[in-house]
Amino acid sequence: MDLAYIPSPSTGVIDLGPIPLRGYAFCIIIGVFVAVWLGNKRWIARGGRAGTVADIAVWAVPFGLVGGRLYHVITDYQLYFSDGEDWVDAFKIWQGGLGIWGAIALGAVGAWIGCRRRGIPLPAWADALAPGIAVAQACGRWGNWFNQELYGRETDVPWALKISEGPNRVAGTYHPTFLYESLWCIGVALLVIWADRRFKLGHGRAFALYVASYCAGRAWIEYMRVDEAHHILGLRLNVWTALIVFVLAVVYMVISAKVRPGREEIVEPGEPKAPDAVEAEDAKSDDAKSDDAEAGDAKSEGAKSEGAAVESDASKTEDAAETAKG
Repeated sequence: MDLAYIPSPSTGVIDLGPIPLRGYAFCIIIGVFVAVWLGNKRWIARGGRAGTVADIAVWAVPFGLVGGRLYHVITDYQLYFSDGEDWVDAFKIWQGGLGIWGAIALGAVGAWIGCRRRGIPLPAWADALAPGIAVAQACGRWGNWFNQELYGRETDVPWALKISEGPNRVAGTYHPTFLYESLWCIGVALLVIWADRRFKLGHGRAFALYVASYCAGRAWIEYMRVDEAHHILGLRLNVWTALIVFVLAVVYMVISAKVRPGREEIVEPGEPKAPDAVEAEDAKSDDAKSDDAEAGDAKSEGAKSEGAAVESDASKTEDAAETAKG
């Protein structure tokens, strides 16, 4: 008998009168709002205009949802196009099934369109939004809890997830991989925020750090899952994807740091420089003023010394003249 476990909801839908509120969709929506809110705060801190993140998200979010669904349907096509399956289910996004790889890839295309229309560098916008995306993923993973899906191997640990009998699932207690990934994403967000403050990451490196750190966690969490998936050389497809994307993100960070060190000073046309850049310029200005003041003091001391020398020479000349007269 299990003394402790995480219960699963009996249903993933709450009916608010005639309107069904689906837990999976609710978690996705909450995640989007949190990502935009946090991204907006970081964008303003970088010197951008309030509301710009939301304006670009209008392009990025729909593209991301389409990309995420396409990746899921393509990589798990047997769930929709095999004998006995209904291909119409491929459009039922509320039943679960969004691949983060496709969501980020196609979402980036939408963000690029939005940034281009505003004359904003995409890497700077991505850096501002990176921690928010990780938090959004942390929220979105709870949608899998509502749908009782994407859990790990059977276990009897106190934090095991209890799954009820249902289509394509067997009742029992399993590793709550949705919870593992949710907590990992929170850690990724905190890591990116800390590293960005500490090292002043720019030109897309904060976003690349988010991608690399997320992939590191996704690889081992994915390895624990027991749901049906395609395998290549004994590893799940998403494990290979995480490994490849991790390497690409690390390579980008290294090359970007060498080619374009530092951080963008202006991230949005018509806006002042970021506070960090202004502080740096003020520090340089203060140093220059200090050097000028020191130089001025040195010149003043030199002038005083020359004046004293002239007075001394004049005094000696007068003494010599008086001696001659005497």
